[in-house]
Amino acid sequence: MKKLIKLIALLMVISLILTGCQSSPVDESTIKVGINMELSGEVASYGQAELNGIKLAIKQVNANGGVLGKEIELIEVDNTSSASEATSVTTRLVSQDNVVAILGPATSGAFKASLPVSEEYGVAIISPSATDTTVMLNDTTKEVFTTGFRTCFIDSFQGVTMANFAYDNLSLSKAVVFGDNSSDYAQGLADSFIAQFKANGGTIVAHENFTKGDTDFNAVLTKIADMDFDVLFVPGYYNEAGLLIKQAREMGLNVPILGADGFESPDLIALAGVDNIVDVFYSTHYSSVGDDQLVADFVTAFSDEYGTEPNAFSALAYDAAMLLVDAIERANDADPSKIIEALLDTDGFVGVAGNISIDNNHDAVKSIYVVELSGDKAINSVKVNP
Repeated sequence: MKKLIKLIALLMVISLILTGCQSSPVDESTIKVGINMELSGEVASYGQAELNGIKLAIKQVNANGGVLGKEIELIEVDNTSSASEATSVTTRLVSQDNVVAILGPATSGAFKASLPVSEEYGVAIISPSATDTTVMLNDTTKEVFTTGFRTCFIDSFQGVTMANFAYDNLSLSKAVVFGDNSSDYAQGLADSFIAQFKANGGTIVAHENFTKGDTDFNAVLTKIADMDFDVLFVPGYYNEAGLLIKQAREMGLNVPILGADGFESPDLIALAGVDNIVDVFYSTHYSSVGDDQLVADFVTAFSDEYGTEPNAFSALAYDAAMLLVDAIERANDADPSKIIEALLDTDGFVGVAGNISIDNNHDAVKSIYVVELSGDKAINSVKVNP
């Protein structure tokens, strides 16, 4: 009897040891999606706008029953507008939080820095707004990253579009380009604008540069003031562009000022001053000026949720989240590899920022808008198809 009791006790000990050695069960009650976004730092305006778009989309999806019968759980992490931090965030999301896909980062540099990690782990990463033309290419292999996707058009398309818009729509033929030479984004825009403007028969009167963080542009503006030109193209972000517009207008430079989606921020108007926003045009991914019911419904829902109208970054992020949900539904599976396959098969996805098809480079083939700003609001937009 004593031997039997000892045997039973031994078996119980072994059972407890084995139980303790087992891994904790994975929580499969939700589908985890990571958010790697610029929520603080220099371009937090973009990240916060995109976070709001994503959260609205997922709130609506979950309210309608989720996807595959499960709710989506968002895991938000701030990359502090840093490319190196974005890499660390991606590593955490895929290796510790076990997300099935990642939304963000917003900027090209942070997105490109994150792609090698997403590639290593085989998890899709979708940027709403990484527009750098070459961001999808692995610098080492020169091949397209299999895990990277985006819901925005590429920079070269913006530069070409704005060159055509200046020449064809505004009948302008003599341009000064004054852009950020410290940014791949801005340099790509400048190069494609210059090439297309020249191809159209226009003349590039001057090509001047500033550097990220500059606040005083008067020296260059004074230099070009006496030149014969009829349009100023400013490839760069709102931080510098807003101040540049203010100083140009205060100096009496009244030519149309053109930019790209880096202008898309309320801070542009705040920095430039409402009275200085005259004949300002920029390319963007989305416009609420029009009669599209899908867009109208999105604007209403966003305004009700946040008390303000959405900008292009919110719309692109909303589409990125909805595109991911669409891919999971089409895959009928939340397995990361199946999601990647479904994303690559995207054809004609209907979004609030335009219909999206994904090409072999994992780029979004879609429409572009050119918006005219006057004072504190957009007064007109022109839709340009790819």
